[in-house]
Amino acid sequence: MDIDSLVQRINELARKQKESGLSKEETEERAKLREQYLQNVRRNFKAQLETIEWVEDQQDGKGK
Repeated sequence: MDIDSLVQRINELARKQKESGLSKEETEERAKLREQYLQNVRRNFKAQLETIEWVEDQQDGKGK
């Protein structure tokens, strides 16, 4: 499931929760979808952090 459809379904369940409540199956589905979403966010964030390169200041021989 792509991220857009995942978020859309989570939002649908959130609206239904506010309007009429969720069944046990829907509550379980919502929990699974939220976990998938969080795993995706964590994976993307980790990948982004791994691409960061730390560059130290280089001294130009003047003894900064």
